[in-house]
Amino acid sequence: MALPQILHPPCPLRCRLFLNPTTPRPGTLKTVLRSKTLNIRCSSLPLESSDLTELPLFPLPLVLFPGAILPLQIFEFRYRIMMHTLLQTDLRFGVLFSDAGSGTADVGCVGEVVKHERLSDDRFFLICKGQERFRVRRLVRTKPYLVAEVAWMEDRPSGEEDLEALAAEVETCMKDVIRLSNRLNGKPEREMKDLRRNLFPTPFSFFVGSTFEGAPREQQSLLELEDTAARLRREKETLRNTLNYLTAASAVKDVFPSS
Repeated sequence: MALPQILHPPCPLRCRLFLNPTTPRPGTLKTVLRSKTLNIRCSSLPLESSDLTELPLFPLPLVLFPGAILPLQIFEFRYRIMMHTLLQTDLRFGVLFSDAGSGTADVGCVGEVVKHERLSDDRFFLICKGQERFRVRRLVRTKPYLVAEVAWMEDRPSGEEDLEALAAEVETCMKDVIRLSNRLNGKPEREMKDLRRNLFPTPFSFFVGSTFEGAPREQQSLLELEDTAARLRREKETLRNTLNYLTAASAVKDVFPSS
């Protein structure tokens, strides 16, 4: 069940929160746009070649997080070629955020095809699930689609910080945002469900980031962080800013009910 879209403050945040991180919105498909030649920022940090893995890349105007579900429609010829190859191998490709303003990121997330449908005109409908993160080290080829050597990324230990307590604070902020959003939209009060669903702090931080739809640059910044505590703190600040905005909007509505 999808939660209602919250109101947006005049800042980069735009949030849509979903109860289940493994369930796509019903009836929706994210359509792949025809992409131009892209320049990817490759990291210059030294690594042994044995530490690198070749991965086909798919630049998109969105950010995929580990554990998130991504519906896609594949219709461009080069990516149909890529799909034919993937369906005979390991079903995994790299999703990189790309837009005209910031270019193409060098940190992305692996998308694994968990369900696909091939149509008569050779288009594909896919359901993909986010897996591990990666950093692009070197482009191997650019035609017919991008292939790069990548290094896998993991969060570093967060030291003495209590991640469980921090995750609980973020969950509380999410519940407050959802509750106030429902009130503003005239929806009945309901008992708030468990948003974490037994997720450990790191996967929970990825789930929270995946709900910030409409703010891909902020999502990309969250994806690139290699510290769970830092990611949760940033998400808590974003949610608190949203809550402040919703509180002000609610006060205006109470004074001017017809507005």
